[in-house]
Amino acid sequence: MDADAAEHGTRRRHHGVSPGEDGPLTTIDRALLESRIRDVPDFPKPGIVFKDVTPLLADPAAFAHAIEAMSEAFCDEGIDKVVGIEARGFILAAPVALACGAGFVPARKAGKLPAARRGVSYELEYGSETIELHDDAFSPGDRVLIVDDVLATGGTAAATVELVETLGGEVVGLAFLIELGFLDGAARLSGRRHLSLLTF
Repeated sequence: MDADAAEHGTRRRHHGVSPGEDGPLTTIDRALLESRIRDVPDFPKPGIVFKDVTPLLADPAAFAHAIEAMSEAFCDEGIDKVVGIEARGFILAAPVALACGAGFVPARKAGKLPAARRGVSYELEYGSETIELHDDAFSPGDRVLIVDDVLATGGTAAATVELVETLGGEVVGLAFLIELGFLDGAARLSGRRHLSLLTF
């Protein structure tokens, strides 16, 4: 997820759920998913309301529904690899990869991957961050889906797209559990297809 979004918190304000303009699916049970997202005030710092997804992950029906919705949106696109962005993106991307009959590829913070790797750095509000993938993560022309829990400012997602393409993959789309729409992270995806199951 976006490291520059204070984990995936939101400034205190009211946000409604997106009415469903985020893709071809019409059967996403947003009420179920939203009911399993817990707001934690003043975490990780005062003034931030953290969107905690662990209750959703702990609910088999909600977790399965989220994975099914992401999979149905993209599996018919001939996905070869599913990239999960550290760290909660791993939890969602791995089962989506299995559902699509694709491989799973972890996108990790700098220095966490053991073999030869390539990285892209991007700016945060204070400083910068680097995301890395193994050099041999993709075969030329692999069709790639990128998955993360939250789309916030879009910095991490945009850097991951750049990195995948540098390594020879073709980004088919991106899937997120939550989009913080008021941060306009989608604007950094250069018009690429993306699915967000919930928008706040």
